[in-house]
Amino acid sequence: MAEIKLTKNELRAQQNKLNQLNKYLPTLQLKKAMLQVEVLEARSEIAQCEESFQRVRKEIDHYSLLLTEKISIDVMQGAKVSKVNKRYENIAGIEVPYFESIIFEDFSYSLFDTPAWVDTVMVGLRDIATAHVRIQIAQEKKAALENELRMVAIRVNLFEKILIPRAKGHIKKIKVFLGDQQLAAVSQAKVAKAKIEERKQLQAYLSLNGGEHAI
Repeated sequence: MAEIKLTKNELRAQQNKLNQLNKYLPTLQLKKAMLQVEVLEARSEIAQCEESFQRVRKEIDHYSLLLTEKISIDVMQGAKVSKVNKRYENIAGIEVPYFESIIFEDFSYSLFDTPAWVDTVMVGLRDIATAHVRIQIAQEKKAALENELRMVAIRVNLFEKILIPRAKGHIKKIKVFLGDQQLAAVSQAKVAKAKIEERKQLQAYLSLNGGEHAI
């Protein structure tokens, strides 16, 4: 770290820097608080999605034996995802994803050539796939928020523990130095004034006594 200049210009520069840091810090602290709330909500959202996934999975488990039955179609193919649509929203300055919709690959079968339970299982499998995608997107959202929170927390700590204390320290150091200089200048001025007074008094004394040795 470069040594600071102990000058009035540097004092003003450090004071301006401190003012800017103190002005921007509350914004960072507010953003940090907002992100903390959003991260908690994202974790809650993941928990809800996982709960929904487990609930649907339990429903499908009732049909697990039926899935081993040999039929004319592969029911699992009916739950293959073709596309996932997401939208993005700005939260505390970053873009985070939200689930919008899911599109499955085209799959058709004859209602007359398949057991009646196929429809129910098909819906259940697609619900599981949808719940799984929702979990993935919620985790993606949480990861983005947590990453931004880490970055903001680092900046807040940098401001609070390093930049602001350093600026205050520089200001104090410069003020002490300039104060010492001012005291030294005042002391020198007093000494010079005293010498001038002594010289005047000596000249006046010599003048009164003939002035032979006037200075």
